[in-house]
Parts: sequence; C-alpha cells; structure tokens
Amino acid sequence: MKIAYVLNTYPQPSQSFIRREIRALEAQGHDVLRMAMRAGDGPLVDPQDVQEAGKTEYVLAEGKAELLRAVWRSARGDLAQFWQAAKTALVMGRRSEVGRLRHLIYLAEAAFVAERCRAEGVAHTHAHFGTNSATVAMLSTMLGGPKFSFTVHGPEEYDAPRALSLDSKIAQSDFTVAITQFGRSQLSRWANIDDWDKIKVVHCGLEPEKFANPAPMPDGPRRMVAIGRLVEQKGQLALIKAMARMTADVHVTLIGDGELRPMIEAEIARHGLKDRVTLTGWVDEARVNAELAAAHALVMPSFAEGLPMVVMEAMAAARPVIATYIAGTPELVQDGKHGWLVPAGDIEALAATMDTFAAAPLKKLIKMGADARTRVLERHNIAAEAAKLAAHMR
Repeated sequence: MKIAYVLNTYPQPSQSFIRREIRALEAQGHDVLRMAMRAGDGPLVDPQDVQEAGKTEYVLAEGKAELLRAVWRSARGDLAQFWQAAKTALVMGRRSEVGRLRHLIYLAEAAFVAERCRAEGVAHTHAHFGTNSATVAMLSTMLGGPKFSFTVHGPEEYDAPRALSLDSKIAQSDFTVAITQFGRSQLSRWANIDDWDKIKVVHCGLEPEKFANPAPMPDGPRRMVAIGRLVEQKGQLALIKAMARMTADVHVTLIGDGELRPMIEAEIARHGLKDRVTLTGWVDEARVNAELAAAHALVMPSFAEGLPMVVMEAMAAARPVIATYIAGTPELVQDGKHGWLVPAGDIEALAATMDTFAAAPLKKLIKMGADARTRVLERHNIAAEAAKLAAHMR
C-alpha cells in the first residue's frame, strides 16, 4: 500500500515516534511518501532525523507560484469540488485562532498535496496531530486526494477542540487515532456520537530490538533523568522546586531545550542546585540511552501530556518511572509496581516521592524496572501497532 504522511514540521527531535511508525510501516512492505509543510527550525542532532529530512518533501519550499498553480488546476478541474473545500476552509478559519487567511494557505497546500498523492498513486493519507496537518489532509481529500486519517496526541488538541474543528475532522476522516484510551475518551466528547466507532486506539511504539540488552541498574548515589521540551506543561520548574525540598542527595539530568531554559537555570542557581542538576540541551538517541543507563529512574513531572514516549523508553530500558497522574500515563505506569505516580503540580508530594525513591533498596528498583520493561514491551511494540494502523487504513 502506498501511504502519504502529511505533517507540519518534520523531522523534529521530539518526534521520534513518527519516525518509528513510518519505518515500521516500510518494514512491513508499505511505501511511505513523507510530505511536511516545512522543515523544523532547529538543527537536527540525531543522524536518523537527518536521514529522514533527506527523504521528506517540503510543500512550502515549492514556492507560492507552484502552490497557486496547484490551486488553479484544482479549481479548473472541478470547480464545485474546489468551492466546497474552500467554503470548509473558511468556516474552519472562522472558528480557529489563526484565521481565514491561514486556512486559505492550508487550502493551497492541500491542492498541492492532493496532486502529489494522485501522481504517486497514494491509497491513503495519514496526518499526525489534530492541528494544521490534519486540516491539510482533510482538505486534500475534499480536493480529490485519497481518504485520510489522523492521530491525535494531546494535550494541545484537547485544549482547543472547537478552534481546531476536531468534530469536523473526525466526521470527514476515514478513521481517527487516539494514542490512549484516555485520548479516545476526550475525542468522544467532541465527536458526533455516530462517529465514536471511527475513533481507534493505536499506541505509539518502541523497537524492542533497540532495548534488547538493557544496562544493569548502577550502584552508588541515586541518579534520575528527565527528558522533554523545557516548556510549562512538562513541569521542570516544579521538579527543581521539589528538589530544593528533598532531604536525599539525588542528581537529575535534564535532557531537552526550550523557552523556559533561562528560567530553569535561574531557579537552579537560586536554590543552590548546580551540583545536583545537569542540563544537556537536545542530544541524539545514543546519548539519551546512555543517560538512561546511568540513571536509576526517569522523572516526568508533567502537567499535561498524551502518553510520553520517554516514559516508554525508560521502562523498556528497565528503569522505574516517577510520573504524574495525568492523561494516559496511569494506563501504562502502575503506582508502586513500575514506579510511582504523584498528583500533577503537587511539589511536596513530588519531593516526598523522590525521597522514597532515593531510600529504596537497589533490589527493589531493579524489580520495578524489570516489571516496567515487561509491561511496555507487551503493550507498545511498534511492529504490532503499525500493523494495526495499516489494517485500519486497508
């Protein structure tokens, strides 16, 4: 089957789950056309992302003239069809936060995508995120392109379902994917009841072979790693405040970057934690794996999530997880068995839980890590999840 992936910016350091899904589909014999609206802003650190960038077509790089020609050809080919898509774009633009003009740009992108899909013999189009990429995929279908589906990750989509016209996208889609049962429940809130059966759960997945030989749990002083964009919803500021309240001496490595980095660095300095917190910025997959191997646990103090890939990766690396009771995380992490769950934003509870982790015997951490590994590999094998996605497409 020939599949087109329609994405906003790709690849990005935080989108390894899309890369894994695409490559798993290719490994199962499918041909995947990668179409992103634009390249990411930052440099690509991981060689796998560099390779993906070389395989990706960038729609906006075609230039305004080519997109306008695609619009003209679409309108000339079937004016009624084009007018219906244009009206839909304007209605969605009126509901959105970015306006009608931006949605007319999405319409132009969709005209180009529909042409490319027809030229390449694409049977199905899939988008990730319920934002502009899903809009382009939907309008492409309306302009004569192949049927489409899209994966909703959250939490951004759950924060603005009306502005994103999630109800319309679900209704127009061949099917819609949620990555957790919690996500499915949130989409069901906004979808027409008749469309509930369209909402499927397909987990983000891992490549088990990359975690075939997890490093033994290190002895010595306790170390944690936190991985993610340095933004409000990831809760790193709460983590620093919790560390200042801890009684145990634990070191944390923060992997990632973002607009909150200066504030996080200032908070680290204010609490005198420079010797206990290391910030690495974005690093490649090999470095992430090395940091997990050197740690005794992952800490994920998020305020809002879908289901973080880094939680899955830590569990596959046989490391317990300290995370928050939000979204799909409790579907995977069972409190007291695979790590610890704390209320989101509760700094005192987070500090107390990290002290509990620091006092736990190494034998207990090893057992928790082994149980976590078994659970995640059973539930999040990328080959099985990609096969499930392809079956829905067929």
